Amino acid sequence: MTNKSKHAGLGIALGAALGAVFGVAAGHMGVWLALGVAIGIVIGASFRPKETNCPECAQIHRVHEMRNQRATS
Repeated sequence: MTNKSKHAGLGIALGAALGAVFGVAAGHMGVWLALGVAIGIVIGASFRPKETNCPECAQIHRVHEMRNQRATS
């Protein structure tokens, strides 16, 4: 859970910084700051580490999928 928050916070900070820079350059600080934060949230959400596949988790998922297949059949 902390990794998700860390990446979202980093994305928001980077987006706000870039939004502030473009806002000063363009003269519309509020609009660019809001756009920067929104883009930062999207970028922060995309910074997810790859999930590691452990054999125990894979077995649990297989059992779960088999139960779902039996329930829908």
